[in-house]
Amino acid sequence: MSNHRIKTPCVGLCSTVYGDVVCRGCKRFHHEVVNWNAYDEQSKRSVWRRLEHLLAQVMMAKVEIFDTELLRRQLEARQIRFVAEQSPYCWAYQLIARGARMIQQLDAYGVVLLPEFRDWALPELRDAIDREFFLLSEAHYHRYIAPGLVAGSE
Repeated sequence: MSNHRIKTPCVGLCSTVYGDVVCRGCKRFHHEVVNWNAYDEQSKRSVWRRLEHLLAQVMMAKVEIFDTELLRRQLEARQIRFVAEQSPYCWAYQLIARGARMIQQLDAYGVVLLPEFRDWALPELRDAIDREFFLLSEAHYHRYIAPGLVAGSE
């Protein structure tokens, strides 16, 4: 993330209001959603880095980016919002998330599906990526955050 004011990862689909400890929309933890505006820039960057790392991990298992500049140009031409400072795999996610129903040839964007996913429809792949991203975020929460919350309440 650059030095300009850090925006929220919120995508407007918050599930923490329904009791989820991990938001199904942005994948932040409940306490991060609630306290976001009180976080300093370093804390916000830390959340963004974790989200980027987890999403890139999921995407690297599904796609290969063979032309980063083509992907960037296509996103800009189609006015698909992406964070330029993030991994190109996060950019590829934005492409698939926003264009899954319209994209005919993913390779025209500098991206190809890995062999085991080549027969998947993009909307199906988008949903699988989102589920896996959520599960990784939830696992991270239960492995690293929840034990600290329990220990802190003793």
